[in-house]
Amino acid sequence: MNEWTYSEWKELADREELAAFYLYTPLCGTCAVAGKILNVVTELKPSLPIGKANLNYVEELATEYQVESVPCLLIKRKGEQAEKVYAFQSVQNILEKLS
Repeated sequence: MNEWTYSEWKELADREELAAFYLYTPLCGTCAVAGKILNVVTELKPSLPIGKANLNYVEELATEYQVESVPCLLIKRKGEQAEKVYAFQSVQNILEKLS
């Protein structure tokens, strides 16, 4: 999972059929667990564009998408906001949301 800028996310989300953007902060323990779940997801779905960003550096995105807490996974389908996931629960749960 690569670090994306806000503009990279917007470009990919508008261009791709399905895209996801993982927002975290470095000192968040739950974010570390969520990041491990997403690393497995990216191994299982290598063609799916999933990026990540430290929320401290993309504050405008937090405002635009009304992100309430981290970890947060933004999912867009066909350029439209589909879902915000705060409870990652398991690899299977995230795979279902990205199907």
